Amino acid sequence: MAHTIAVLSQKGGTGKTTAVRTLTDVFRRSGLRTLAIDLDPQGNLSDYFDLSPDVEPTIADVLSGRSSAAEAIHEDMIPANLTLAEAELMLGGKMGRELTLRRALAQLPEDYDVILIDCPPSLGLLTVNALVAAERALLTAEAQYFALQGVEQAMEVVELARDGLNPQLALLGVLLNRADMRTVHSREALASLKDRFGEEVFATVVRASIAYAESAERATSILDHRPDLGEDYVALADEVLARMSGFAPAREQLARIGA
Repeated sequence: MAHTIAVLSQKGGTGKTTAVRTLTDVFRRSGLRTLAIDLDPQGNLSDYFDLSPDVEPTIADVLSGRSSAAEAIHEDMIPANLTLAEAELMLGGKMGRELTLRRALAQLPEDYDVILIDCPPSLGLLTVNALVAAERALLTAEAQYFALQGVEQAMEVVELARDGLNPQLALLGVLLNRADMRTVHSREALASLKDRFGEEVFATVVRASIAYAESAERATSILDHRPDLGEDYVALADEVLARMSGFAPAREQLARIGA
């Protein structure tokens, strides 16, 4: 059975989509069968994987019941576009609306080791669906003044989903993303996160760089565009797998990727 991870943040601009894209790449290169799901109506993850905005079916079709999850997989990802905003509105009036994604993913064949869900940059119904479908939540935070506040708000939604709908849900960790640790600002953001969340904060801090925007524009993995920056995500992937069980062979492969 696949390990499902919802990747979320309270707002945009935290590098969340880049984190999903690059972790997907690292996991695949370590030998893990990895499915990426774009749950953001903006469709940025789909663009990053160079899928056409007109590709069909999408996650909107899955949530609307027009397609199965398996039918919506394109090159090991389920894409999204603006029709997902309409699907979210439709979900609002549906019984059991928070369970829709979990029920859809339960019908997938057991072809994957890991499923990564890129949540929208808000804490609404789509994000709740992701948290109900997932067993782990990974929170991303940008190195700025309100980083702690944003993570705490996201944590509240994680706790609500766990208490009311998905008791198996656990926090995988908190990632400080797009940080320049040469600055006092970034160091203070990391210190505040560690003071509040302790060991739940990943030791890996992903460095800020314009190269991430360049790689997204070219629909090219940062692992290929800037391998030196990709090392941050190789280290993060190792931490992620260490916090889950059964991934020792993949971690051995990661050590070779990072060498």
